[in-house]
Amino acid sequence: MSSGFLGNEPIVYVWEGASDLAARAERALDSSSVAVLRVDPSLQLDTQTYPTQQAVALVSVSVMAQGRFEQHDWLVRHAIPVIWVASQERSYDPRFYPSAYSYTLPLTFSGAQLRALVAKLAGLAAQAERSEQVGAHPLVAVSPPMRALLAEADMYADSGASVLIHGETGVGKERIARLLHERSRRSQGPFVPVNCGAVPEGLFEAHFFGHAKGAFTGAIGAHKGYFEQADQGTLFLDEIGDLPLHQQVKLLRVLEQRTVTRLGATQDISVDFRMVAATNKNLLDLVRTGQFRADLYYRLAVVELVIPNLEQRGPQEKIAIFCALLEQELQCDIEDIPQWVLDTVGSMRFNGNVRELANLVERVAVMSKQFGAWESVHLRQVLERFNAPLESQAMPGGDVAPLRQYQVPIPALSEAEQHERDRIVAALDSQSWRRQDTAAVLGISRKVLWEKMRKFNIKAQDATSDV
Repeated sequence: MSSGFLGNEPIVYVWEGASDLAARAERALDSSSVAVLRVDPSLQLDTQTYPTQQAVALVSVSVMAQGRFEQHDWLVRHAIPVIWVASQERSYDPRFYPSAYSYTLPLTFSGAQLRALVAKLAGLAAQAERSEQVGAHPLVAVSPPMRALLAEADMYADSGASVLIHGETGVGKERIARLLHERSRRSQGPFVPVNCGAVPEGLFEAHFFGHAKGAFTGAIGAHKGYFEQADQGTLFLDEIGDLPLHQQVKLLRVLEQRTVTRLGATQDISVDFRMVAATNKNLLDLVRTGQFRADLYYRLAVVELVIPNLEQRGPQEKIAIFCALLEQELQCDIEDIPQWVLDTVGSMRFNGNVRELANLVERVAVMSKQFGAWESVHLRQVLERFNAPLESQAMPGGDVAPLRQYQVPIPALSEAEQHERDRIVAALDSQSWRRQDTAAVLGISRKVLWEKMRKFNIKAQDATSDV
């Protein structure tokens, strides 16, 4: 069977056995944005061909006679919710009804019953997807290059013009694309992200244009492609430079005509979406070498945004991103993070940009949960191993030089700053270095106190009295 549904809407895969489940499911779900696909019982569900994100299996109990679904291993391997349909109610059997897949319907189910159950299961999948989005990296911009980029993005967010985003791998191109969407008049519409490098050869049309009912074996109903899914919203094409020339022609035609024709159909469908594309390649070089169409480039690059890499943003932004990600990872206040950790992170080089920094944060968070917050021995080991290229100077006997040698130098304080630092240290001393009490004495919040302590490099060693 060929695969037809390859979009972001829920799929219902149907193993119907001797019943007519597929046709009934299609009638019941006709008015909803759910793709219904009949699966040949002789085939395994290959997740590369049959996506399982936001998928639900509708299985006739009669299929179990073929030995296909009797094993719990099948359910664990495919990891999608299963709705079992039986002609009569059965007692609980862990082979057929594992606790994680306990959704059942009678063979006489109504359309309303199926719609309610599919909506519930698809809703659970959508909730998980939203949770992933909520857990996306926060957008931090403290450096002049990033502030300038955000100001430029704000300027063009509501223009409706196509945008081409340039940036190295891991700098956050999709995050900027989402920002453009969220601050545009299309913010209430869908944001449809597509990784062009992951579109299988030969399935471009099925992905982007959708298909009509009966377009191929198993296409029980019609399906919207990416262009239609993004109608009244934003279509984000990541790694646009990976599209082959023959697919670039088809994309250009849609951008010019603003219509699509589904596979197996003849009727044109009007689409209204904003195009935002991104690349880590030099598209002009690809144009010169004949690997990218010049007309498509100029159609995409009405507005061009360049995201600076992490090195260009400077150590303070590395530190700010590190703190924001760590606070998100640990889900708690991280105001007690040692200054030497921040200095070390600020001095590191992240060739993978924010994505690589996020990987470091994950390691630090795991270590922190395992050994306690800011346990120095293991924390130093994590940072040293992660930033191995910096371990170039060895101590006598083969020991690695302490991490403090990589710290960013602290700039000299002005007279006013030195006075403020002394005042804060004195207040901390008077309150036995209890930060909440010290903040109250100084008339500032605990967070502001922590920021000033970090700014002036105030540590417990600065105490002038026994703490």
